[in-house]
Amino acid sequence: MKTRRLGKLGWEISEIGFGAWAIGGWWGAQDDQESLAALHKYLDVGGNFIDTAQAYGEGRSERLIGKVLKERKEPIYVATKLPPKDRVWSPPSWTPYTQTFPLDYIREGVETSLRNLGTDCIDIYQLHTWCETWNTVDEIFELGESLKKEGKIRAFGISTTESYPECVIGALNTGTIDTLQLIFNLFEQHPRETLLPICQRLGVGTIIRVPYDEGSLTGKYKGDETFPEEDFRSIYFHGNNLKATVQRVEKIREWANQNVPGMPLAELALRWVLSHPEVNTVIPGIRNVRQAELNTAPSDGRLLSEAQLRELKRFAWRRNPWVEDLPLLAQ
Repeated sequence: MKTRRLGKLGWEISEIGFGAWAIGGWWGAQDDQESLAALHKYLDVGGNFIDTAQAYGEGRSERLIGKVLKERKEPIYVATKLPPKDRVWSPPSWTPYTQTFPLDYIREGVETSLRNLGTDCIDIYQLHTWCETWNTVDEIFELGESLKKEGKIRAFGISTTESYPECVIGALNTGTIDTLQLIFNLFEQHPRETLLPICQRLGVGTIIRVPYDEGSLTGKYKGDETFPEEDFRSIYFHGNNLKATVQRVEKIREWANQNVPGMPLAELALRWVLSHPEVNTVIPGIRNVRQAELNTAPSDGRLLSEAQLRELKRFAWRRNPWVEDLPLLAQ
Protein backbone atom coordinates (compact mmCIF):
# COMPACT_ATOMS: atom_id res chain seq x y z
CA MET A 1 0.00 0.00 0.00
CA LYS A 2 1.45 3.34 -1.02
CA THR A 3 1.33 6.29 1.35
CA ARG A 4 1.01 10.05 0.97
CA ARG A 5 1.81 12.86 3.36
CA LEU A 6 -1.27 14.25 5.11
CA GLY A 7 -0.90 17.99 4.64
CA LYS A 8 1.03 20.00 7.21
CA LEU A 9 0.58 17.18 9.74
CA GLY A 10 3.30 15.30 7.88
CA TRP A 11 1.89 11.87 8.69
CA GLU A 12 2.50 9.16 6.09
CA ILE A 13 -0.94 7.60 5.66
CA SER A 14 -2.28 5.06 3.22
CA GLU A 15 -3.46 6.72 0.02
CA ILE A 16 -6.49 4.41 0.20
CA GLY A 17 -8.16 4.38 3.57
CA PHE A 18 -10.92 2.29 5.10
CA GLY A 19 -14.29 4.02 4.88
CA ALA A 20 -16.11 2.60 7.90
CA TRP A 21 -19.66 3.83 7.57
CA ALA A 22 -21.06 0.65 6.01
CA ILE A 23 -19.91 -1.42 8.99
CA GLY A 24 -22.12 0.78 11.14
CA GLY A 25 -25.17 -0.47 9.25
CA TRP A 26 -25.94 2.57 7.11
CA TRP A 27 -26.05 0.42 3.98
CA GLY A 28 -28.50 -2.07 5.38
CA ALA A 29 -27.86 -5.21 7.44
CA GLN A 30 -24.24 -5.86 8.32
CA ASP A 31 -22.63 -8.71 10.23
CA ASP A 32 -20.11 -7.56 12.85
CA GLN A 33 -17.81 -10.54 12.33
CA GLU A 34 -17.65 -9.76 8.62
CA SER A 35 -16.83 -6.16 9.49
CA LEU A 36 -14.02 -7.18 11.83
CA ALA A 37 -12.59 -9.50 9.18
CA ALA A 38 -12.67 -6.66 6.64
CA LEU A 39 -10.81 -4.32 8.99
CA HIS A 40 -8.13 -6.92 9.66
CA LYS A 41 -7.73 -7.66 5.94
CA TYR A 42 -7.30 -3.95 5.19
CA LEU A 43 -4.54 -3.72 7.79
CA ASP A 44 -2.98 -6.98 6.60
CA VAL A 45 -2.48 -5.59 3.08
CA GLY A 46 -0.69 -2.55 4.51
CA GLY A 47 -3.43 -0.01 5.16
CA ASN A 48 -3.06 2.32 8.12
CA PHE A 49 -5.90 4.89 7.89
CA ILE A 50 -9.50 4.33 9.02
CA ASP A 51 -12.26 6.93 8.85
CA THR A 52 -15.44 6.52 10.87
CA ALA A 53 -18.04 8.62 12.69
CA GLN A 54 -20.00 8.54 15.90
CA ALA A 55 -23.24 8.53 13.87
CA TYR A 56 -22.40 5.32 12.00
CA GLY A 57 -24.65 2.94 13.86
CA GLU A 58 -24.67 5.32 16.86
CA GLY A 59 -21.16 4.27 17.84
CA ARG A 60 -21.27 0.76 16.39
CA SER A 61 -18.60 1.47 13.78
CA GLU A 62 -16.32 3.13 16.33
CA ARG A 63 -16.68 0.24 18.76
CA LEU A 64 -15.79 -2.32 16.09
CA ILE A 65 -12.69 -0.33 15.21
CA GLY A 66 -11.83 -0.16 18.90
CA LYS A 67 -11.85 -3.97 19.09
CA VAL A 68 -9.44 -4.18 16.17
CA LEU A 69 -7.12 -1.51 17.61
CA LYS A 70 -6.68 -3.63 20.74
CA GLU A 71 -5.63 -6.63 18.64
CA ARG A 72 -3.12 -4.86 16.37
CA LYS A 73 0.33 -3.53 17.19
CA GLU A 74 1.22 -1.54 14.06
CA PRO A 75 0.63 2.23 13.92
CA ILE A 76 -2.95 2.96 12.80
CA TYR A 77 -4.43 6.40 12.21
CA VAL A 78 -8.12 6.79 13.04
CA ALA A 79 -10.33 9.72 12.10
CA THR A 80 -13.82 10.09 13.47
CA LYS A 81 -16.58 12.67 13.23
CA LEU A 82 -19.13 14.31 15.51
CA PRO A 83 -22.70 14.45 14.12
CA PRO A 84 -24.63 17.73 14.30
CA LYS A 85 -26.60 17.88 17.54
CA ASP A 86 -29.82 18.64 15.68
CA ARG A 87 -29.01 16.01 13.01
CA VAL A 88 -29.37 18.57 10.22
CA TRP A 89 -26.59 17.48 7.88
CA SER A 90 -26.78 20.43 5.47
CA PRO A 91 -27.56 23.33 7.80
CA PRO A 92 -28.92 26.57 6.32
CA SER A 93 -26.39 29.40 6.34
CA TRP A 94 -28.21 31.23 9.15
CA THR A 95 -27.96 28.28 11.57
CA PRO A 96 -26.30 29.33 14.86
CA TYR A 97 -23.45 27.06 15.91
CA THR A 98 -25.10 26.72 19.33
CA GLN A 99 -27.87 24.73 17.64
CA THR A 100 -25.54 22.32 15.85
CA PHE A 101 -22.15 22.27 17.59
CA PRO A 102 -22.37 23.92 21.01
CA LEU A 103 -18.99 23.77 22.70
CA ASP A 104 -20.03 21.48 25.54
CA TYR A 105 -21.56 19.08 22.99
CA ILE A 106 -18.23 18.92 21.10
CA ARG A 107 -16.40 18.10 24.31
CA GLU A 108 -18.94 15.42 25.23
CA GLY A 109 -18.61 13.98 21.74
CA VAL A 110 -14.85 13.67 22.09
CA GLU A 111 -15.26 11.73 25.33
CA THR A 112 -17.86 9.43 23.76
CA SER A 113 -15.62 8.62 20.79
CA LEU A 114 -12.65 8.04 23.09
CA ARG A 115 -14.68 5.45 24.99
CA ASN A 116 -16.01 3.81 21.84
CA LEU A 117 -12.56 3.55 20.29
CA GLY A 118 -10.91 2.48 23.55
CA THR A 119 -8.12 5.01 23.20
CA ASP A 120 -6.91 8.05 25.12
CA CYS A 121 -6.32 10.22 22.05
CA ILE A 122 -8.10 10.54 18.68
CA ASP A 123 -5.86 11.13 15.69
CA ILE A 124 -8.32 13.30 13.74
CA TYR A 125 -11.55 14.69 15.16
CA GLN A 126 -13.89 16.17 12.57
CA LEU A 127 -17.13 18.11 12.71
CA HIS A 128 -19.54 16.18 10.50
CA THR A 129 -20.97 19.18 8.65
CA TRP A 130 -20.39 22.92 8.29
CA CYS A 131 -21.97 26.18 7.19
CA GLU A 132 -20.40 29.54 6.39
CA THR A 133 -21.97 31.27 9.39
CA TRP A 134 -19.52 29.44 11.62
CA ASN A 135 -16.42 30.70 9.77
CA THR A 136 -16.29 33.66 12.15
CA VAL A 137 -16.97 31.70 15.35
CA ASP A 138 -13.56 31.85 16.99
CA GLU A 139 -14.78 29.71 19.89
CA ILE A 140 -14.97 26.60 17.70
CA PHE A 141 -11.43 26.98 16.39
CA GLU A 142 -10.11 27.82 19.86
CA LEU A 143 -11.76 24.69 21.24
CA GLY A 144 -10.08 22.59 18.56
CA GLU A 145 -6.71 24.04 19.58
CA SER A 146 -7.48 23.40 23.26
CA LEU A 147 -8.41 19.78 22.64
CA LYS A 148 -5.08 19.28 20.90
CA LYS A 149 -3.14 20.89 23.76
CA GLU A 150 -5.00 18.71 26.25
CA GLY A 151 -3.97 15.58 24.34
CA LYS A 152 -7.56 14.54 23.60
CA ILE A 153 -7.06 14.81 19.83
CA ARG A 154 -4.06 15.19 17.55
CA ALA A 155 -5.75 17.04 14.70
CA PHE A 156 -8.98 18.99 14.14
CA GLY A 157 -10.89 18.77 10.87
CA ILE A 158 -14.13 19.40 9.03
CA SER A 159 -16.21 17.08 6.85
CA THR A 160 -17.87 19.53 4.50
CA THR A 161 -21.37 19.33 3.04
CA GLU A 162 -22.42 17.84 -0.29
CA SER A 163 -24.57 20.74 -1.41
CA TYR A 164 -22.16 23.62 -0.76
CA PRO A 165 -18.69 22.27 0.07
CA GLU A 166 -17.01 25.64 -0.50
CA CYS A 167 -18.67 26.99 2.65
CA VAL A 168 -15.54 25.92 4.58
CA ILE A 169 -13.12 28.28 2.82
CA GLY A 170 -13.34 30.86 5.59
CA ALA A 171 -12.59 28.20 8.19
CA LEU A 172 -9.60 26.92 6.24
CA ASN A 173 -8.16 30.42 6.12
CA THR A 174 -8.03 30.58 9.92
CA GLY A 175 -5.06 28.21 9.84
CA THR A 176 -6.56 26.05 12.61
CA ILE A 177 -8.11 23.34 10.42
CA ASP A 178 -5.76 20.39 9.90
CA THR A 179 -7.85 18.25 7.54
CA LEU A 180 -10.80 18.58 5.21
CA GLN A 181 -13.02 15.71 4.18
CA LEU A 182 -14.91 16.28 0.93
CA ILE A 183 -16.63 14.56 -1.97
CA PHE A 184 -14.52 14.33 -5.12
CA ASN A 185 -15.29 11.85 -7.87
CA LEU A 186 -15.82 11.50 -11.62
CA PHE A 187 -19.14 13.34 -11.31
CA GLU A 188 -18.28 15.84 -8.58
CA GLN A 189 -15.11 17.23 -10.14
CA HIS A 190 -15.52 20.88 -9.12
CA PRO A 191 -13.31 20.71 -5.95
CA ARG A 192 -10.33 20.42 -8.30
CA GLU A 193 -10.88 24.09 -9.19
CA THR A 194 -12.00 25.30 -5.75
CA LEU A 195 -11.13 23.48 -2.54
CA LEU A 196 -8.17 21.30 -3.47
CA PRO A 197 -5.87 24.17 -4.53
CA ILE A 198 -6.66 26.03 -1.32
CA CYS A 199 -5.95 22.95 0.79
CA GLN A 200 -2.66 22.40 -1.00
CA ARG A 201 -1.62 26.03 -0.48
CA LEU A 202 -2.52 26.01 3.22
CA GLY A 203 -1.23 22.52 3.97
CA VAL A 204 -4.67 21.20 4.91
CA GLY A 205 -4.82 17.41 4.59
CA THR A 206 -7.42 16.15 2.11
CA ILE A 207 -9.60 13.11 2.81
CA ILE A 208 -11.74 12.19 -0.20
CA ARG A 209 -15.05 10.46 0.44
CA VAL A 210 -17.72 8.97 -1.87
CA PRO A 211 -15.31 8.10 -4.72
CA TYR A 212 -17.95 5.68 -6.06
CA ASP A 213 -20.92 8.08 -5.80
CA GLU A 214 -22.70 5.77 -3.36
CA GLY A 215 -21.85 2.77 -5.55
CA SER A 216 -23.02 4.08 -8.92
CA LEU A 217 -19.51 4.59 -10.34
CA THR A 218 -18.68 0.92 -9.81
CA GLY A 219 -21.14 0.19 -12.61
CA LYS A 220 -23.06 -2.35 -10.54
CA TYR A 221 -26.51 -0.73 -10.76
CA LYS A 222 -28.95 -1.27 -13.60
CA GLY A 223 -31.24 1.60 -12.66
CA ASP A 224 -34.26 -0.34 -11.41
CA GLU A 225 -32.93 -1.36 -7.98
CA THR A 226 -34.81 -0.51 -4.79
CA PHE A 227 -33.30 -0.18 -1.34
CA PRO A 228 -34.75 -0.80 2.13
CA GLU A 229 -36.02 2.28 3.93
CA GLU A 230 -33.21 2.09 6.49
CA ASP A 231 -30.61 1.97 3.69
CA PHE A 232 -29.01 5.35 3.06
CA ARG A 233 -29.25 4.82 -0.71
CA SER A 234 -33.06 4.88 -0.55
CA ILE A 235 -32.77 8.64 0.06
CA TYR A 236 -29.86 9.39 -2.23
CA PHE A 237 -31.37 7.54 -5.21
CA HIS A 238 -34.97 8.65 -4.73
CA GLY A 239 -37.30 9.27 -7.67
CA ASN A 240 -35.50 9.15 -11.03
CA ASN A 241 -32.09 9.66 -9.44
CA LEU A 242 -30.76 6.13 -9.82
CA LYS A 243 -31.91 5.78 -13.43
CA ALA A 244 -30.54 9.21 -14.34
CA THR A 245 -27.22 8.36 -12.70
CA VAL A 246 -26.91 4.97 -14.39
CA GLN A 247 -27.43 6.60 -17.79
CA ARG A 248 -24.37 8.75 -17.18
CA VAL A 249 -22.34 5.86 -15.76
CA GLU A 250 -22.93 3.98 -18.98
CA LYS A 251 -21.34 6.87 -20.91
CA ILE A 252 -18.28 6.52 -18.70
CA ARG A 253 -18.29 2.77 -19.36
CA GLU A 254 -18.24 3.45 -23.11
CA TRP A 255 -15.20 5.69 -22.64
CA ALA A 256 -13.46 3.10 -20.46
CA ASN A 257 -14.04 0.29 -22.96
CA GLN A 258 -12.38 2.37 -25.66
CA ASN A 259 -9.53 3.89 -23.66
CA VAL A 260 -8.70 1.55 -20.76
CA PRO A 261 -10.10 -1.81 -21.89
CA GLY A 262 -10.25 -4.39 -19.15
CA MET A 263 -10.20 -1.85 -16.32
CA PRO A 264 -13.30 -2.21 -14.09
CA LEU A 265 -15.24 0.99 -13.49
CA ALA A 266 -14.56 0.83 -9.76
CA GLU A 267 -10.84 0.75 -10.43
CA LEU A 268 -11.14 3.66 -12.86
CA ALA A 269 -13.04 5.67 -10.26
CA LEU A 270 -10.30 5.21 -7.66
CA ARG A 271 -7.43 5.76 -10.07
CA TRP A 272 -9.08 9.00 -11.22
CA VAL A 273 -9.10 10.32 -7.66
CA LEU A 274 -5.56 9.19 -6.95
CA SER A 275 -4.31 10.82 -10.15
CA HIS A 276 -4.75 14.25 -8.56
CA PRO A 277 -1.67 15.08 -6.45
CA GLU A 278 -3.69 17.36 -4.15
CA VAL A 279 -5.43 14.24 -2.81
CA ASN A 280 -3.82 12.78 0.30
CA THR A 281 -6.13 9.80 0.84
CA VAL A 282 -9.41 8.42 -0.51
CA ILE A 283 -11.77 6.38 1.67
CA PRO A 284 -14.00 3.97 -0.29
CA GLY A 285 -16.51 2.13 1.83
CA ILE A 286 -15.40 -1.36 2.83
CA ARG A 287 -17.69 -3.91 4.44
CA ASN A 288 -16.14 -7.34 3.72
CA VAL A 289 -12.83 -9.01 2.98
CA ARG A 290 -13.36 -9.05 -0.78
CA GLN A 291 -13.99 -5.31 -0.85
CA ALA A 292 -10.89 -4.76 1.29
CA GLU A 293 -8.87 -6.58 -1.35
CA LEU A 294 -10.45 -4.93 -4.40
CA ASN A 295 -10.58 -1.38 -3.04
CA THR A 296 -6.93 -1.33 -2.02
CA ALA A 297 -5.53 -2.95 -5.17
CA PRO A 298 -5.29 0.34 -7.16
CA SER A 299 -2.66 1.61 -4.71
CA ASP A 300 0.17 0.59 -7.02
CA GLY A 301 1.41 3.93 -8.35
CA ARG A 302 -0.20 3.63 -11.78
CA LEU A 303 -1.98 6.91 -12.47
CA LEU A 304 -4.09 8.12 -15.36
CA SER A 305 -2.36 10.32 -17.93
CA GLU A 306 -2.98 14.05 -18.24
CA ALA A 307 -4.65 13.39 -21.59
CA GLN A 308 -7.01 10.86 -20.00
CA LEU A 309 -7.85 13.25 -17.17
CA ARG A 310 -8.68 15.97 -19.68
CA GLU A 311 -11.01 13.62 -21.56
CA LEU A 312 -12.74 12.54 -18.36
CA LYS A 313 -13.66 16.14 -17.55
CA ARG A 314 -16.62 15.68 -19.91
CA PHE A 315 -18.35 13.52 -17.29
CA ALA A 316 -18.40 16.20 -14.59
CA TRP A 317 -21.95 16.52 -13.27
CA ARG A 318 -22.84 19.03 -10.55
CA ARG A 319 -26.09 18.16 -8.83
CA ASN A 320 -27.80 17.89 -5.45
CA PRO A 321 -29.56 14.50 -5.38
CA TRP A 322 -30.80 15.04 -1.83
CA VAL A 323 -33.39 17.61 -2.83
CA GLU A 324 -33.99 17.22 -6.56
CA ASP A 325 -35.08 14.67 -9.09
CA LEU A 326 -32.17 14.39 -11.49
CA PRO A 327 -32.99 14.76 -15.19
CA LEU A 328 -32.77 11.80 -17.51
CA LEU A 329 -30.63 12.03 -20.62
CA ALA A 330 -32.47 12.74 -23.86
CA GLN A 331 -33.72 9.49 -25.31
